[in-house]
Amino acid sequence: MPIEKETQSDITRVQYFAKGYHVWRGRAARLAFFALLLAVWQVASSLELWSEVILPHPKEVADALVLGMRDGTLPQAIRASMQRLCVGYGISLLIGIPLGLLLGRKRVLDDTIGSLAVGLQALPSICWLPMAVLWFGLSETAMQFVIIMGSLMSITLSVRDGVKTIPTLYLRAASILGATGWRFYWYILFPASLPSIITGAKLGWSFAWRSLMAAELLYVTSGIGSTLMMGRELHDMALVLAAMIIIITIGLLTDRLIFRFGESFIHRRWGFGERG
Repeated sequence: MPIEKETQSDITRVQYFAKGYHVWRGRAARLAFFALLLAVWQVASSLELWSEVILPHPKEVADALVLGMRDGTLPQAIRASMQRLCVGYGISLLIGIPLGLLLGRKRVLDDTIGSLAVGLQALPSICWLPMAVLWFGLSETAMQFVIIMGSLMSITLSVRDGVKTIPTLYLRAASILGATGWRFYWYILFPASLPSIITGAKLGWSFAWRSLMAAELLYVTSGIGSTLMMGRELHDMALVLAAMIIIITIGLLTDRLIFRFGESFIHRRWGFGERG
């Protein structure tokens, strides 16, 4: 018996170190890749293969980032954009998740509202901006409307598809055991659909972020998109690239710190191994 425990302990230790090795190998690969891109950019800029007006040196972009952070322009723009995004995205989640659960369970709703949602999802979010301006004027409400319409359909349809993939046997067993009404949705349908909900939330965030940038590019106000547009109007390509770097960084941080944690939880909860 002690030999079996020692063997099991050795296996666990090996698995732990193997997992750590894969994690650090992935981080090192990402770091090396971005370092290589930066080096290529620096070399190409030093060789003057193109005009600095088209693509400035990395140092100029770094200086624009530092200057924007020091004078408060970029922090204020980030704060304004994130506030708009969180409000619009939160409303999309509050509407999209329950609606997706209903569409997955009610055939008549799926045939009507579901078909409309599929059609609306194919509509680019920027197409909602003229309607939003006519309805709400050039205001924060118009921008929130564009964000909601840009992300709502992807969340709803992902949750609906997740509900449809739940084995019918599980749903029948839940009904036999007395899970009816709101209890069925809260204790059975919602947990079983969590993998698809996480996927829909991730897609919804991406669409909401793109919708926000599109709205801020067209509607001059405070925000990262407006900062990018200001750089274009001033022919300040360093500021444009600095704003783009901030957009990319926020996207990466959101994926790594929020959605990756949720996906890892789902993998563990459903008995799947984590991704390397």
